[in-house]
Amino acid sequence: MSGRRRAAERAGRLAEALAAWSLRLKAYSVIARRLRTPAGEIDLIARRGRVLVFVEVKLRSAGIDGLMALQPRQQRRIRNAASWYLGHRPELADLDCRFDLVIVTPWRLPRHVQDIWRD
Repeated sequence: MSGRRRAAERAGRLAEALAAWSLRLKAYSVIARRLRTPAGEIDLIARRGRVLVFVEVKLRSAGIDGLMALQPRQQRRIRNAASWYLGHRPELADLDCRFDLVIVTPWRLPRHVQDIWRD
């Protein structure tokens, strides 16, 4: 792995840790991080009450870039990974599900965008 790629990996892990921290401060329980499925990876899975949230974390230099970065192809990947996860966790099947985005930018608090898209 090149030095640039290693630095990007480290920055991504830090962004996910900051996103998880910010969700915990909002009373979410983070139940999975960097979950790899045959359909793709989910950055964070969190729960608050009867809502199960599949979270994509974006590290960006400007906040608006994060909103534009979640393309339909990525939405399909996350949706398919979420379906796989729910298929293997039947005890969670009766919860309401939501897809959120957390944008992490330098020197700012993470921005949590709830319900970024609907199926």
